[in-house]
Amino acid sequence: MTLQEIYQLAIEMGIKADPRGAEGVKRFLARTKKDFEEMPVKKKEFFDKESLKNPYSDSRILFGNPNAQKKKLMAGIDADVADLLLLDRLNQKDEGIDLLVSHHPSGYALANLHEVMDMQIDIFEEAGIPANIAYSLFQERMSQIKRRIDPRNHGQNIDAARLLSVPFLALHTVWDNLTHQFMIKYLKNKKFETVGDIMDEINKIPEFIEARRGKAGPMIIAGSEKSRIGKLFVSMTGGTNPSKELYVELAKAGIGTVVDMHLPEEALTEFKKLHINVINTGHIASDSIGANIFLDEIEKRGVKVIPCSGLIRVRRKISNSKS
Repeated sequence: MTLQEIYQLAIEMGIKADPRGAEGVKRFLARTKKDFEEMPVKKKEFFDKESLKNPYSDSRILFGNPNAQKKKLMAGIDADVADLLLLDRLNQKDEGIDLLVSHHPSGYALANLHEVMDMQIDIFEEAGIPANIAYSLFQERMSQIKRRIDPRNHGQNIDAARLLSVPFLALHTVWDNLTHQFMIKYLKNKKFETVGDIMDEINKIPEFIEARRGKAGPMIIAGSEKSRIGKLFVSMTGGTNPSKELYVELAKAGIGTVVDMHLPEEALTEFKKLHINVINTGHIASDSIGANIFLDEIEKRGVKVIPCSGLIRVRRKISNSKS
């Protein structure tokens, strides 16, 4: 596969798994196109035209020739300069690795992370929160995330990739969408009475089994195993966590239990006040689920995958083995 083919497959899989549905993604892209067309000429010069066809601003080819063939890649959760150097060192030992793929983004893909949070408006609306309230609260939260990210050294990892001539790809929301879809389908139609029942089922997932061995598995962080569930809400995608004010709205919408991959302490405090149960599935293990679903498809197309940077590699469609 070429780098462009790998990237395009990722975007297609991300859209297919998008909680907004295909029509929701089309509407989002249509709004993006309209915003671009109405921009002053001076602003159009700096507009990211890739966003007209890719709805995930945090998933991009960060460095490399899109048309170059790739036979072997390294893939990780937080791939950075250290992993770029590791790849280069492995290639000195004739490993022949063509590409580094990171889940968490760098460069302009990181700088634009806040933009993908727009999709959570639809997720929270489906949970019962009025769209106008979700929209208003997310606008402020998106601004907070942008201000938080702005001071970072966005280009450091990309500079290292360029100096080492290592092609570099970031797939953030794409993999999160796949995790979100997997967890929704996995828990759907199962009968649960208590939070402990949900935990028992979640702990059967291979990535979480492996994470538990490393003391980083799923945990009940609000409520207890005997707590009644109420209405279940699964949240695994959309850039990063919403504001604590939105969690208050979840309580108003009748949500009783939340399954999430990570949660800020201030949000946890609110959940406890609202008597909402929370299962924290674990960040890296949860990210690994979406990564594995994508990487299985890559391996089916003949590209060899070497896991790195915390990725818990589980092969589902090829075999049941782990590496």
